Amino acid sequence: MRRREQPRRKRKLSVGWFISFIVIAELAVILGVSTGISYFLTQFSALANLPTTAWVVIIGITIGIPLSIFVNRALLSPIRKLGDAMNMVGKGAFGIQISTRAPFSDIEDIYRNFNLMTRELAATEILKTDFVSNVSHEIKTPITAIEGYAMLLQGSENLSEEEAEYVEKILTNSQRLSELVGNVLLLSRIDNQAIETASEVYSLDEQIRQSILMLEPKWTEKKLELDVDLESVEYTGNRSLMLHVWNNLIGNAIKFTPKNTTVTVRLKKCDEGVVFTVEDEGEGISDAAKSHIFDKFYQADSSHKQEGNGLGLSLVKRILDTIGASVSVENLEQRGCRFTVTL
Repeated sequence: MRRREQPRRKRKLSVGWFISFIVIAELAVILGVSTGISYFLTQFSALANLPTTAWVVIIGITIGIPLSIFVNRALLSPIRKLGDAMNMVGKGAFGIQISTRAPFSDIEDIYRNFNLMTRELAATEILKTDFVSNVSHEIKTPITAIEGYAMLLQGSENLSEEEAEYVEKILTNSQRLSELVGNVLLLSRIDNQAIETASEVYSLDEQIRQSILMLEPKWTEKKLELDVDLESVEYTGNRSLMLHVWNNLIGNAIKFTPKNTTVTVRLKKCDEGVVFTVEDEGEGISDAAKSHIFDKFYQADSSHKQEGNGLGLSLVKRILDTIGASVSVENLEQRGCRFTVTL
């Protein structure tokens, strides 16, 4: 069978040859023009007293400036284009592709290799996401079964003190694993834009109060005081997703503040929209941790690893990004930190 011929690419000058050609051409033009003008002035002008070296400098500046501008545009424009694309890849846009048209063959090769890299990255990301999602679905059923049987055993009166302790540990860890799987599935749905976007009008301040009540066992155990001041706000959005946001942020404040201290919760209207803040009286967040605080599975405080899985704040960030809202974190002057959500 006759092999199909591939279309030939138009041969282009490489960057190295282009720069060499420009330098040689510039020197030749400067010397030639300078010599010609010097000779002309020697014959016909009173400016003949200027030495040839001076004319070389004058002509060199006159020709060099526009030539340098041209070379900068020809060389730096493709580099800026590649730099912008790489910046987007760094932010997670693995599907980006750039046109391979360029003035030089070297740049075209770089563009083609960049597109190949992003295609492979996108394929790897899809494979990873699908794997995590499928495994999470499969593991959720046995975890639920383990949790259910542990709850049944917990209610039995025939257990010894040691057996009751084991059952308690089984139940606690199965609940943590169930929460992790649920967060992974929700994060996967948000990343793949498979989350339901149905919105409804509801009382945002009432939802935050419900979240505080849901977390009552945690803040009661630590004997915390909650300073709550919520303005009445009617909000249109996804009720279940926003509940994840409040549960995570308020739950984190409760987790990281010491016993017998105060967690402050505020909700108010302002010119920017609706602003929610939650403050704790913990140790605050280091500057190094602030840049990673919303990354998946990142935990700035290793002493609390047994209480979470590092997905809570990542979920908060993804949910708020989806609805066009923002979240930020800052340390307070005295102690503790403040998370701010702007809707």
